[in-house]
Amino acid sequence: MKIYATYCFICGVFAYAYLFFSPLVSCIGMAEVSGMFTVQQTIGSVLCCKCGISMQPNAANMCAKCLRSEVDITEGLQKHVVIVHCPECDSYLQPPKSWIKAQLESKELLTFCIKRLKNLNKVKLVHAEFIWTEPHSKRIKVRLKVQKEVLNGAVLEQSYIVEYVVQDQMCELCSKLQVNPDQWVAAVQLRQHVSHRRTFFYLEQLILKHDAANRAIKIQQLDQGIDFFFGHRSHALKFVDFVSRVVLVRTRNDKQLVSHDHKSNTVSYKYTFSVEISPVCREDLICLPPKVAASLGNIGPLVICTKVSNSIALLDPFTLRHCYLDADQYWRASFKPLLSSRQLVEYVVLDVDVVSEEVSIGGYVLADIQVARVSDFGKNDTIFSIRTHLGHLLESGDYALGYDLYGTNSNDSELEKYKGLVLPEVILIKKSYEEKRQKKHGKRRSWKLKSLNKEVDNSGKGRDQEQKMNSEYEEFLRDLEENPDLRFNVSLYRDKEYQRSETTSVADGEDVPSIPLDELLADVNLSDIRAEEDD
Repeated sequence: MKIYATYCFICGVFAYAYLFFSPLVSCIGMAEVSGMFTVQQTIGSVLCCKCGISMQPNAANMCAKCLRSEVDITEGLQKHVVIVHCPECDSYLQPPKSWIKAQLESKELLTFCIKRLKNLNKVKLVHAEFIWTEPHSKRIKVRLKVQKEVLNGAVLEQSYIVEYVVQDQMCELCSKLQVNPDQWVAAVQLRQHVSHRRTFFYLEQLILKHDAANRAIKIQQLDQGIDFFFGHRSHALKFVDFVSRVVLVRTRNDKQLVSHDHKSNTVSYKYTFSVEISPVCREDLICLPPKVAASLGNIGPLVICTKVSNSIALLDPFTLRHCYLDADQYWRASFKPLLSSRQLVEYVVLDVDVVSEEVSIGGYVLADIQVARVSDFGKNDTIFSIRTHLGHLLESGDYALGYDLYGTNSNDSELEKYKGLVLPEVILIKKSYEEKRQKKHGKRRSWKLKSLNKEVDNSGKGRDQEQKMNSEYEEFLRDLEENPDLRFNVSLYRDKEYQRSETTSVADGEDVPSIPLDELLADVNLSDIRAEEDD
């Protein structure tokens, strides 16, 4: 009964307090809104038990300066570390045997330096940063900020500097290369059986952008492909996997026994990966096999290859139908192009009549046009009336490149399987800017491309082969200017030696495709940066 009476008394006190203080709280809130004077709450302070200065209270009752003088949380942590660096491949030794590539003052190097510290788990790492040192000093300094709980639960934060001494020592792979540069373990042979090198020019730019061949010991350029040599089999496998993701390939591998130690039961092999690239290239004219055409919904059979990656994009120029072939579908029933880009003929457009304003995938528009071969001017009056997918680009008076089926004798086995097939006289592929480019002949471009550091096999090559290579490279540069989708995965750099004259825009013409300046990257070298710092 007494307990119940006490409980009732306490409840009554709380109810009375609520009724008494609730108007007071509302009055204080109204005072704050109206701008009336209110008493601000102050934080209490105490005196430090060591030096006696006023401070906010903490668990140790000492200021931060006295707390640091009493306790050193960096005691027992490493402040001097020796790291091993390979000057040839610019990598650092991660004990026991792995090597990590890292540039100076990079995130990778900072992570590597922190992992080399022992007993760092005793404190909480808050921040880490590099302190600038001379590159030739063989010293790397890192400032670390750590926290730790000290006297009576007080948390102390402290900074200290760790000095890393860099010792140069070549890694196992680089030391082998110094003894014998041709000592490789795995080789990747890229081959494409076509009469041009346009695919390799594009593939080289993809390799440079993604730095896929950074582990290659040597790169050798041959007539029908490129050979990449690696010091480890895993590096070659990684490179083959990259190539298979960007182009349509099929691979096979083999290995050769080099040595066998019967006592220690160790075996040494040399591995070779043969990578065959599909002979189908962009802008090729293809006659699909009957089974392939049926599996793709009876498309074609004459189609144009519009894009090549790890799949092939095909377009029917007469119906604007699209389809794609992946690697499995292609190599299951492989085929070769009927005509390639080296057989393109230049035409002049006489009349254009758009069939339908409907725009398909890729922006193509069907049109009926009349064209005549440029080479026939002054010889005959032959005019071809054809249907094309370039209705969105061509106008009367323009020039276009296409395949001349009217004057071509094709001995394609797939074409003979279609009995009663009426071939068109001309199939146009793209708009031509050759006449307008002649005004810019010999003028320097405002951009440039980088190339792989490769050895070129010049045995058996003459001046004709060199001119052919230069003309194919020029065609590749023009393709980059005309096709934004093609240069999407290519790194283009500003040419520092290019100087734009006042009459450039007038003399060159505005209709010639060019690359905007906002798509170009600055070609920065470390030597240039150091020269600017010295100035």
